[in-house]
Amino acid sequence: MKHFLLISAFLFTCLTGYSQTTPPKDTTKFWTIHGQNTLLINQSSFSNWAAGGVNSVAANIVLDYDFNYKKGVWSWDNKAIAGYGISKQNGTGWRKNDDRIILNSLLGRQASKYWLYTFYANFQTQFTKGYNYDADGNRTLLSAPFAPAYLTFGPGFAYKRSDNFRINLSPAAGRFTVVQKDSLSSIGSYGVTPGKKSLFQFGASLDAYYKVNLFENIAFENILKLYSNYLKKPGDIYMDYTANIFMKVNKLVTVNAGVELINDPNAQIPVMKNGVNEYHSLLQTKQIFGAGVTYKF
Repeated sequence: MKHFLLISAFLFTCLTGYSQTTPPKDTTKFWTIHGQNTLLINQSSFSNWAAGGVNSVAANIVLDYDFNYKKGVWSWDNKAIAGYGISKQNGTGWRKNDDRIILNSLLGRQASKYWLYTFYANFQTQFTKGYNYDADGNRTLLSAPFAPAYLTFGPGFAYKRSDNFRINLSPAAGRFTVVQKDSLSSIGSYGVTPGKKSLFQFGASLDAYYKVNLFENIAFENILKLYSNYLKKPGDIYMDYTANIFMKVNKLVTVNAGVELINDPNAQIPVMKNGVNEYHSLLQTKQIFGAGVTYKF
């Protein structure tokens, strides 16, 4: 934990200092570059507390950058997100509560005022291994870097009202799932054939983004991703929905809350039953709440 906090503080300080002293400059007037670096801390402590409670501490760092290009009828919107977090409660060791690498790219050609012809690409994976823990603290490996990794791409069309409201639909989207970890690919994790390390799907993809200011210093962000595989069970739709609330206290201090819901028919979660692990596709949920420092540029 000490190493994570030191690295996080150092990285955040360097990025903030760099942004303050040498803000990014567009090489041409057609590029717009902006982003934010966020370090969140959440801590609870109890002593002789009649109502009960569990001591806990959590730390999260999120880097979120946008690189957007616009010239004439052409636009190219790119987003990069890197997030990592760990938490600890009394009686358990350190466990991660966030781990993601997300790259989005949308190339568009204007068709009318708000409509575009597009080509969309999305890549997702994680930094470290992920585990499922039972009641006794025993853990089962669920994921690892590039296990899985997802690459989705395809032509389509988009409705883009602004940078804060856009919907892209690709009716002919390819999707690669990569599972590089041998112990996971050997049991057919994430839909791959046991022993194989990749899966190709062909179907339809929808990607939507909406952000609105509820009040002067409170913003509400929604991100939705859907995918249907034409080749096998098109009714089993992959869904990834994220809702975030950003509350600005002052120029640097923020309070952030977020929830993510994932329905992945190919992600089998181990459930202990009669002493044996059974694997089922379950709704995945993640919640994060914390106060910290955010620097925007």
